[in-house]
Amino acid sequence: MKKTVTRAENQVYSNRVLRSEFDRNWRTVVSRSGYVIYIATANRAKVTVLLSDGSRKLLIFGKGGRILVGGGGTSHYSKPHIARDL
Repeated sequence: MKKTVTRAENQVYSNRVLRSEFDRNWRTVVSRSGYVIYIATANRAKVTVLLSDGSRKLLIFGKGGRILVGGGGTSHYSKPHIARDL
């Protein structure tokens, strides 16, 4: 049986995200600089990310949490948020 690892993370970024699936608690805007910004509209807003090594993570944000996605698929995650290995 695989042990689930959960941890609180501060601001992080990743260029390993292949795909992200957001729950309904997000809104999307595009910044002038071209970033796509996802903003959590409720506490416990969730996004599941598939990473390039095949692993998956569940990220949980408080209301107002942000994910910025820029050129080349680089993602920046606001602090703090919860990360859970799936």
